[in-house]
Amino acid sequence: MPISPEHAGRTYPPAPAYRVSTAKIAEFAAALGDTNPAYAGDDAIAPPTFAAVIAAHAWGALFDDAELGLALHRTMHTDQTFEFTDPLRDGDDVVATLRIERVRNRGALDMVTVVVDLTVDGRSAVTARSTLMHTREVANA
Repeated sequence: MPISPEHAGRTYPPAPAYRVSTAKIAEFAAALGDTNPAYAGDDAIAPPTFAAVIAAHAWGALFDDAELGLALHRTMHTDQTFEFTDPLRDGDDVVATLRIERVRNRGALDMVTVVVDLTVDGRSAVTARSTLMHTREVANA
């Protein structure tokens, strides 16, 4: 059965912890071309969109779930929002847990909203909400 609204609420086991480091923060900020001093030095915080890197690690469970019939190569990431409780910092071991929030099906198009809760030491630091558009394979007539 392909993904459907009945899958909303499905939660997957947490992805392995991701260790944030000053080096990874610096690399990400450099890739963005962002020279904000908050992203450098001993007390560096990660740019807000750095959370997407960690959230994407949790997406593997979604695409590995054979029941859903999702294929990464037929998926487009269309929307992303973040809600922060705390910034991500050097030394944080971030655990990402994915939940399917909403599914809408229109013909061969699936619109899937997923929420990834990023926790540090068991406390929520960031909630990342993404909307994915997925096209199903259509059998040739």
